[in-house]
Amino acid sequence: MKRIGFLSFGHWSPSPQSQTRTACDALIQSIELAEAAEELGADGAYFRVHHFARQLASPFPLLAAAGARTSRIELGTAVIDMRYENPLYMAEDAGAADVIAGGRLQLGISRGSPEQVIEGYRYFGHDPSEGQSDADMARARTERFLEVLEGEGFAEPNPRPMFPNPPGLLRVEPYSEGLRERIWWGSGSNATARWAAELGMNLQSSTLKDDETGEPFHVQQAKQIAAYREAWEVAGHTREPRISVSRSIFAVVDDRDRAYFGGGNQDQDQVGWIDENTRAIFGRSYAAEPDVLVEQLKGDEAVAAADTLLLTVPNQLGVDYNAHVLESILTHVAPALEWR
Repeated sequence: MKRIGFLSFGHWSPSPQSQTRTACDALIQSIELAEAAEELGADGAYFRVHHFARQLASPFPLLAAAGARTSRIELGTAVIDMRYENPLYMAEDAGAADVIAGGRLQLGISRGSPEQVIEGYRYFGHDPSEGQSDADMARARTERFLEVLEGEGFAEPNPRPMFPNPPGLLRVEPYSEGLRERIWWGSGSNATARWAAELGMNLQSSTLKDDETGEPFHVQQAKQIAAYREAWEVAGHTREPRISVSRSIFAVVDDRDRAYFGGGNQDQDQVGWIDENTRAIFGRSYAAEPDVLVEQLKGDEAVAAADTLLLTVPNQLGVDYNAHVLESILTHVAPALEWR
């Protein structure tokens, strides 16, 4: 069995070709797609976070709303950029959204990707300490966030509070039991995958990573997963970790699919530079008839190694079409690969 969910960037555009023309459209349709995915039997609804962009940004109102409108499906992020976050305020928001959802949040966090503006986190009031890189800042905030989610009291109570306090030091409220074990790190390299394992976070690996060996993307990603598992075992954690990979996969079963994805022009990995120092490899997309997809996916080593598969969806094509995309994979592809 493999958990299968969708991952939406929540793009919106006023273009007449888009069915998602406003920020309101993007948010409401995200909730509706989570509902549709649950009805279809999918396992997760995940959302990307990008600031200063016509995409989904502040995740917790969306997660709380989706949590109130669904009952079973996991609700998550992939990923929240920790350079922009206040760890304590984030812990409050995450706790509240998780309580509303009944403990179904699966929060992917990370350093984030290059953003729309230069050092955008500074506009949010966050500056690295002297000599601290923005990546180090993100990791330091992550460590503080994880500490707060442990639920231990740390704040000295006022001896004359407005409302009665429980005894001892106070913690951030609401506290949601088990959320600490449902935090994932979005890793772009083998080294950060090992770091995530050491801290007891689950692993998210997307459709791009540092090109560390020149091998095909799925092979490098499978090696990243192996490095993570080894570090997890060395760290001595007692629970079984979770690992997700993201893929663009489209089963071509009707004329709409052929019109959108019948060209097959993204069936090779791509190599490029995400900044002046980082050479990255971008994983291929899959689009074919179901029997062809099954054979292609059998050869994807990273998909085989992960317990969770996040299907990236073209959200601007609308809720109905994206529900069709999910249903096609769940119906025509997943059973043949024994994912269901």
